[in-house]
Order: sequence, then C-alpha cells, then structure tokens
Amino acid sequence: MDDVETLITETDKRLSVHEAVCVQRYEGIQARFDSGDKRMTKIEYLLYAVILCVLFGPGVAAEFVKKFLGV
Repeated sequence: MDDVETLITETDKRLSVHEAVCVQRYEGIQARFDSGDKRMTKIEYLLYAVILCVLFGPGVAAEFVKKFLGV
C-alpha cells in the first residue's frame, strides 16, 4: 500500500511541475501573439496604402506623398 501512495505522490509532484512549466510557456506564447498583433496592424495599414496607390495610379500617389511630406 505504501508503494501506491508513493507513486501517487510522485505523479502528483510531476503533474504540478508540468502544469507550472506549461503556464510559463503559454504566457510567453500570449506575449508573442500580442506583439504580433501590433505588427499585423501596421502591415494591414501599409497594405491599404499600397492598394490605394495601385487603384489611383502612381501620379496621384506621388502627389499625395508630396503633400503629406510638405514638399
């Protein structure tokens, strides 16, 4: 009976360590998702600008850039 209790205690200890490691791993994954979300938002806005430049043509895009930069 003592062997069974030892096995249960050892299994519980290993499971607790595994859960703690997984919590740290998932926090890291979530942090990377959050930083990736910011990057994807920037990329999305750049794509919108490129689409507008393509739709309006290079002349209109050049004039917009000149006005935007104050040249």
